[in-house]
Amino acid sequence: MKNLRKYIIAGLLVWLPLAVTYQLLKFVIGRMDLWLDNFLQWLPLSYHPEQLLGMKLPGLGVVFTFLLLVITGMLAANFVGRAFVKGWESLLDRIPFVRAVYSAVKTFAEMVFSDKSESFKKVLLIEYPRKGLYSIAFQTSSELGEVQGRTGEDVVCTFVPTTPNPTSGFIIIVPRKDIIVLDMEVDEALKMIISLGVVIPTWRNDQLPELPLEMPAKTDK
Repeated sequence: MKNLRKYIIAGLLVWLPLAVTYQLLKFVIGRMDLWLDNFLQWLPLSYHPEQLLGMKLPGLGVVFTFLLLVITGMLAANFVGRAFVKGWESLLDRIPFVRAVYSAVKTFAEMVFSDKSESFKKVLLIEYPRKGLYSIAFQTSSELGEVQGRTGEDVVCTFVPTTPNPTSGFIIIVPRKDIIVLDMEVDEALKMIISLGVVIPTWRNDQLPELPLEMPAKTDK
């Protein structure tokens, strides 16, 4: 029975990651294909891929999305494209509710995808939800303007994700002196969060004596 359990676990370790990865890719591709189908409703029937190719190709939504992003990026990078985008944003800026949503999403995207931004580049350890309990967090911003001025402290805005879904979480503003910057990469921290803390990144640090926290002394029983 012990060997049987070992073989079952070994089999699960092989098939479970493959199955979950396959289902996630299937979900994403299916959503993109659905989005493509909705988009094609605006085109004449003769221009639909099924009519042109004579068959339905799975994953066409991914290819179409990739080409759309590349073409849009090429157009937005030149002078005419920038002028068009500026005019489009000026139009959206006149609509009250749409203006707030579009501006927030655009600012967030620029911060995340910019190489100069510090957003989601550092993994932090903060004491949350109370003193003595620690949570994994990501630094999102260190220039907080009014918040920093009114608190009178050097504060950092952090995002504390929930588990196993790291896309939701809480914004916690923490004094910089109360933050511990971790050596682990962002993808390693995400693996730890998604796995409910089961997958722990390997820490290769030879400077243990310089750590601010003291390791508890072992007692002989």
